[in-house]
Amino acid sequence: MSKRHRVKYVHEGRYAAEVDVELFEDETEWSPYLSVGDAYKLDDVRDALRRGDITAAAKLARVFSLQPIAVSR
Repeated sequence: MSKRHRVKYVHEGRYAAEVDVELFEDETEWSPYLSVGDAYKLDDVRDALRRGDITAAAKLARVFSLQPIAVSR
């Protein structure tokens, strides 16, 4: 079994977050997969962003505020 570092992105409302996770690779059909802890971390970040609790999300991930850009044609 091998592990590799990846960044998963979570988007909720006007916020996006980069969450560091490890993917596990092995010879099974389920590969690659997250650990249970990393799956919960993604869920916790998503829930915090939904609540608007940026402080809680920032403890687990890098949080960004999304802003619309006006484009003229």
